[in-house]
Amino acid sequence: MSTEETQPPAIPVADKVPAKVTHVSHEGWMREGLAIVVVGASGDLAKKKTYPSLLSLFAGSLLPPDVIIYGYARSDMADEDLREKLRPYMIGKRYDDAVVEDFLGRCRYQSGSGSYGDVDGWKTLDARLVACEKNEVEEGKKRSNRLFYFAIPPNVFAETGAAIKSACMAPGGFSRMIVEKPFGRDLESCKDILSSLGQHFDETNLFRIDHYLGKEMVQNLNVMRFGNIWLENIMNRNYVQCVMLTFKEPFGTDGRGGYFDQYGVIRDVIQNHLLQVMCLLCMECPGKLDGPEAGEKIRDEKVRVLEAISPVTIDEVFLGQYEGYTDDKTITNKDSNCPTFAILRCFINNPRWAGVPIIFKAGKALNERKAEMRIQFKDAPAAETLFGHKVPRNEIVMLLQPGESIYMKSNIKTPGFSSAPMQSELEVKYDNRYFNRGSKECNPDAYSRLILDVLRGRSASFVRSDELLRAWEIFTPVLHQIEKDNIKPHSYKMGSRGPKGADEWSTSKSGYVRNEEYVYDNDGIAQSASSKGGEMKSGGHVVGDWGGWKIQQWRMRPLGYDGADGRRAGTVAAFMSKKME
Repeated sequence: MSTEETQPPAIPVADKVPAKVTHVSHEGWMREGLAIVVVGASGDLAKKKTYPSLLSLFAGSLLPPDVIIYGYARSDMADEDLREKLRPYMIGKRYDDAVVEDFLGRCRYQSGSGSYGDVDGWKTLDARLVACEKNEVEEGKKRSNRLFYFAIPPNVFAETGAAIKSACMAPGGFSRMIVEKPFGRDLESCKDILSSLGQHFDETNLFRIDHYLGKEMVQNLNVMRFGNIWLENIMNRNYVQCVMLTFKEPFGTDGRGGYFDQYGVIRDVIQNHLLQVMCLLCMECPGKLDGPEAGEKIRDEKVRVLEAISPVTIDEVFLGQYEGYTDDKTITNKDSNCPTFAILRCFINNPRWAGVPIIFKAGKALNERKAEMRIQFKDAPAAETLFGHKVPRNEIVMLLQPGESIYMKSNIKTPGFSSAPMQSELEVKYDNRYFNRGSKECNPDAYSRLILDVLRGRSASFVRSDELLRAWEIFTPVLHQIEKDNIKPHSYKMGSRGPKGADEWSTSKSGYVRNEEYVYDNDGIAQSASSKGGEMKSGGHVVGDWGGWKIQQWRMRPLGYDGADGRRAGTVAAFMSKKME
């Protein structure tokens, strides 16, 4: 093999991104060589998520300036063919075209001969990487590192891992693997996947990615929980009525039905995304919360939460399937009982959380897009007697998407003449408060954040093997029962809140009390009285009376409110009176 075939052209100095000081500039790996290999480079995940996330890191000077990025797949194509496939997902999105072209110039391609386990293909790639790394040594870099991103199905993990181990490990620096879910569909298949990679790599090499752990609100949990004395003191069974974790999508399977039908919403969302978020929300405080050494301490506490949860039983599950689900042409079983909607209840049997219902809710083809964590607290003692009115319960809501925000539903006196308690909120909207108004700060996507964590050797936001096994132990029995007994889900219409009876079931299992008077979504600004006798047009409700006059409360949005997340950014009370009959 000639030098021309193995050694790619060096990156011209003039084309290198100017050095910019960032929060990782001082870390050792930033002064070393780095090669990133995207395995499965021709697939949708790589094009839509992996490469754009790498671009984000590159544009933010969060990768070494001489980074090289290789795609590896079974397709036979040249470097420029790969760039043409990637370009539509990058040009005109967020970054200047010059930055995108600079990034694409570093993207190269190596094909395997028909399989991801083609050792000769990996040897060829290794030779090309070694040639690049030799240049880096000549430039004074002590070592070069390699990161492999597995954007491939689990059934080829084993052959891919074996080939990399035998032919393409970094000779001097670290070799780390990012592995995408699904990590099996039950306990036994999970064990098989763990074994297939575990025979080649240990936990220091493997980073199992769950992109929900990279979301801003999830990353914020440790600071919220353990950085605020008032919150940590009330996060326990004495004050909390229930914890609810919700995931809603307004669309169905959209051509992915063949894949989805093998898993269902419990495996696809609840057993991984929501369960992982719940562990962080409910765990005890680790001995360390930041830095490379914090990873194992945090993951130890997450495992302790899972160990305190008993396996879910069928009486703690409510299932649904939207009408027309099996019309998806990729679904072969037209009598499928695969759930597209599910509510589950479990309990954490430890001193902090014993008896507190933990509710998971996830569904497709629902009325909105939303993912949130919600904590409802118990009634304020004797409040109804003291005020002569029902006093709503306090809540903390952390909205993961869309539009990250945190709000606390608190009680205040109704503005104006009335003394009745009413519910309002204290709120932080991240887009308005931190990531707007010309701020230099950006809200990184979850994949970019997690890839950077791998490069920094931070494992806290990745799933350890014992976490995976315990999670499957909790869910496998009920999943097998649903399939074995062919339990039929409740039907629901697309665009609805879910099956009839789902809300009532959830309320009965959680003890959650909804405040019907709380205006969660008020799109209209307060209306003036109509010309017909001062009648209210819409949106007001009675909050008291004074001297025979009815006092009605209106909620108004302030000027400039965009309403992007479906909630008001603030509240202005306005009143209109109507002589009581």
